[in-house]
Amino acid sequence: MSDRPDPPAMPANPLPGAPRRTGFRASVTARLRAYFLAGVLITAPIGLTMYLAWQFIRFVDTTVTPLLPHRYNPETYLPFSIPGLGVIMVVVGLTLVGFVTAGFVGRFFLHVSEGILSRMPVVRSVYSAIKQIFETVFKSQSNAFKQVVLVEFPCPGAWSVGFISGDTQGEVHETLQAGMANVFIPMTPNITSGYLVFVAKERLIPLTMTVEEGLKLVVSIGIVSPPGRRQQELLDLARSNGAQAAQ
Repeated sequence: MSDRPDPPAMPANPLPGAPRRTGFRASVTARLRAYFLAGVLITAPIGLTMYLAWQFIRFVDTTVTPLLPHRYNPETYLPFSIPGLGVIMVVVGLTLVGFVTAGFVGRFFLHVSEGILSRMPVVRSVYSAIKQIFETVFKSQSNAFKQVVLVEFPCPGAWSVGFISGDTQGEVHETLQAGMANVFIPMTPNITSGYLVFVAKERLIPLTMTVEEGLKLVVSIGIVSPPGRRQQELLDLARSNGAQAAQ
């Protein structure tokens, strides 16, 4: 037998700090990922909004600015272009049109123009429909899209977010029972298309959310949901208590 001593046993973990180092790296990676996602959530809506606004301004400028005579165009005398010049021209032009049509001569010209359009078979239908839509949307006393409701659609037991566009009138009102409402059910996420349904008012469930909050709910596919009535009351109470405590 040899008198040489046995070599010392190697530790089970040659790098005692390795697990801690791995956990630290995972924590740093998770934090960096969270910071990156937070940056995307903050900058993406702002950047996309600015991009769309800039594209709209460029489209209006390239369409309207060439209509301005060369001698009256300020860009002729400047070494640079003026962003938004076309938008300013459109705003000023629409304001002048409204001012002119408010007078006797403007109303007479408008009456003659509508008389000409009413004699055109196809154009009169399109003009009448567009005029009614704009009058309904911009009329201050209109109740269009002033209330968000839940309507049982498209099948029993399934509910959709709808917007009341007014009371049922005309032939539809005479055909159906009284107390019907026009409800627009938008598509998700494209709210410019949807369904128009005529529903009895007692079958609608009114919601306390605003029209803007309802549109956000539809566009976001239910991701952005406004707080409920009880939750909003608690938030308002907490804010008021915080303000009183700060005073």
